[in-house]
Amino acid sequence: MSAIAGIYRFNGDGVQTEHGGLMMDALRQYPANQSTLWHKGHIMLGCHAQWITEQSLQESLPSYDSNRGLAITSDAIIDNRDELMDQLQVPYHVRSEVTDSEVLLLAYEKWFERMPERLVGDFAFIIWDERKQLLFGARDFSGARTLYYHRNAHQFSFCTVIQPLLSLPYIHKELNETWLAEFLAISGVFEPPDVSNTIYDHIFQLPPSHKIIIKNDKVSISRYHSLSNITPLQLASSEEYEEGFREVFHKAVTARLRRTHRNIGAHLSGGLDSGSVVSFAARALQEEQRTLHTFSYVPEDGFVDWTPKNRVADERPLIKQTVNFVGNINDCYLDFSGKSAFSEIDEWLLILESPYKFFDNSFWLRGIYEQAQQQDIGIMLNGARGNYSISWGPAIEYYSKLMKKLKWFQLTQEIHRYSKNIGVGRKQLYSIVGRKAIPALGRFVPPPTAHAFPQLVNSEFAKKAGIYDKLNDRTFTGIGSMDDLPDDPLEARRVHFERVNMWSTTGTSNCKLSLHYSLWSHDPSNDLRVIRFCLSTPMDQFVQNGMDRALIRRSTKGWLPDSIRFNYRTRGIQAADSIHRMLSDWPAFIKELDMLTRDSRMQQILNMDVVQNALIEAREGIRPNQAYNPSIKVLMRSLILHRFLQKTF
Repeated sequence: MSAIAGIYRFNGDGVQTEHGGLMMDALRQYPANQSTLWHKGHIMLGCHAQWITEQSLQESLPSYDSNRGLAITSDAIIDNRDELMDQLQVPYHVRSEVTDSEVLLLAYEKWFERMPERLVGDFAFIIWDERKQLLFGARDFSGARTLYYHRNAHQFSFCTVIQPLLSLPYIHKELNETWLAEFLAISGVFEPPDVSNTIYDHIFQLPPSHKIIIKNDKVSISRYHSLSNITPLQLASSEEYEEGFREVFHKAVTARLRRTHRNIGAHLSGGLDSGSVVSFAARALQEEQRTLHTFSYVPEDGFVDWTPKNRVADERPLIKQTVNFVGNINDCYLDFSGKSAFSEIDEWLLILESPYKFFDNSFWLRGIYEQAQQQDIGIMLNGARGNYSISWGPAIEYYSKLMKKLKWFQLTQEIHRYSKNIGVGRKQLYSIVGRKAIPALGRFVPPPTAHAFPQLVNSEFAKKAGIYDKLNDRTFTGIGSMDDLPDDPLEARRVHFERVNMWSTTGTSNCKLSLHYSLWSHDPSNDLRVIRFCLSTPMDQFVQNGMDRALIRRSTKGWLPDSIRFNYRTRGIQAADSIHRMLSDWPAFIKELDMLTRDSRMQQILNMDVVQNALIEAREGIRPNQAYNPSIKVLMRSLILHRFLQKTF
């Protein structure tokens, strides 16, 4: 794991050594085991390395092989090393010593620009091909590692993070108003769909699933496809699908565990996704007489749970069931007393180098990384992308397909069983399925308005930024919601994986947290092998016998307790205590917001009527049970942006 950097000068002009030094100096804010710069003529590569895997202890980056005329700097852990080395015919007796950067070079020599689509893992890398006089690089398919760049008429400069680029004398800090207007206009936590742009004008990022080639001073950026040509999987029985799932998921979970002697950690909630990851990891580690360390967020003392009966704020009882059943787990429950979304703003702005929207969970996300660092965790597992892979299985959508196809017998059986499982009457379910199958029926049902998010961007600022027409486009303002996804569940899932912006925010935050705390985040539910298996599996394996999320419920028999596998009626809810945590800071919160409303720049950027209305509500006191109220989102997003602009521009 590394932060990488470099400069490529056009027209064969030499790179100024001091410029590389400036970038490497700016990287010193991150811990590192080794920090090195390589320079030859018009190319300079740097690497600020954090050693996670056993092979990385033997890896010196950047590396240059004069015989092959190849140089590389990389930020990568490759999970399908064994399969790649089979294809690359690497002798068995040396495989354990082959570094990931060497695997990348061998793959580049064999497949050239087609190599990224063959890689499974998290990566961003740059290769200099001296013989071809060509620079080649790529970023992993979902953006788990970042790669920013700046280009002008004289050079191309790149880095894992933004600040080192801003340290260069020819790069100036300028606000990208179009990015900011789109960021504010989108109601969800997602960033603008064109992820090549950033909040800094003229600083871009290589999007997920993209490669870059510089040849004859011409820069070419294009997408590669890791999920193309997936053929339907046809097995003889449901049991064979379960066995196939366990095999591929086990491989995804254990791919990194055996590559590091540092401790292994995992996020653990009371649900199926993180529980499945933990159960497979704990058993694999037990074979090596190693223990899995789990980290779970729980509400702060004094919090009164206001959530409805089908939700639970304190997931400890559910988590304990998984821990006791699985075994070989050192479980840790963290309430982060005194921490809140308000107290975390400055730390997150430093880490992310950008404003952000996911403030609700900010205090425990960073807190878990901080705690994990203290326990020498090298790999931190999670199951964050499981909703569209391992635990996908939208029952209502599947039943609407059955209704459209007039498969009444199958639909009747499914609704009968599903009704018993979730505790909802069949008549109500038929009504829901009918409106889904025949959208015209929904015209007679008033749309929900309780939690509608108001437009936060100032309309004049939106006009100036050229996005005014998008403000009334629900497919844009609702990016990440059901508003911008097709009704057909199979098509919606395909679109989810097709859109590179869907996971960019999480990938960026995890990458920068990992650099800050010197540990690598890994999500087996986001493993390409797992995703390919799930995309090739028929839908009736994901919804079956009245079960939603059926494949993972069936496949984890013996791996998770039945009370977790068949828990249809209770789900954990994150950050339900977020307002409760802010109560002691409420006067300071209101005071800073008052200052914000008088700031002339913020008046030009924000829809101040919306902010003022939310502030009136906040002055009266937003209650703990209003943690997901649009007003608190308006105020926190506005405050985070205000602080960022004050500190940065």
